[in-house]
Amino acid sequence: MKRDRTLDVKLVEAYKAGDQKAMATLVKRWHLTFCKKAYWILKDAHLSKDVAQDSWRIIMNKLHTLQNPEQFESWSLRIVYNKAMDVLRQQSRDRSKKYEIKDSITYAVEDYDEHLELKGALLKAIKGLSSQHQHVIKLFYLEEYSLKEISELLEISVGTTKSRLFHAREKLKQTLKIINYEN
Repeated sequence: MKRDRTLDVKLVEAYKAGDQKAMATLVKRWHLTFCKKAYWILKDAHLSKDVAQDSWRIIMNKLHTLQNPEQFESWSLRIVYNKAMDVLRQQSRDRSKKYEIKDSITYAVEDYDEHLELKGALLKAIKGLSSQHQHVIKLFYLEEYSLKEISELLEISVGTTKSRLFHAREKLKQTLKIINYEN
């Protein structure tokens, strides 16, 4: 996930100066990442591609407002995240008109024969967390973002990020202890 930020800075500055090829290079460098981030939220390949495309449209229109080109990564990923969450909210509104709202975020758990029961219990416990806690757990453990990167991506303070991670871990511990006692 680590990229050459200096190249991104040069490309952003070149695009701001009017070089359209710089945007094409940025798209080549980031489009797949945008699709993956949208897919992580939406779990739909077609919608993810649409979100990535819409995000590029916003990025091209608003790149001139980015004051620090070194923040391109977190700024652009935040746009993708917001667009994907907009789609999720719209889906939720649409579903609530027809059906009971269901959990729209699912996590893929690798299907190993050994420890399958524990993984199932962990997945169930994670799904029982609030969406804020689910996002922080996913970004920290699965996506391997630092606390600072998570705080920038979610536009919250590092302290809030730490607090959410702590409370999510505590809730998971409690839930898994209960499950362990039942078995």
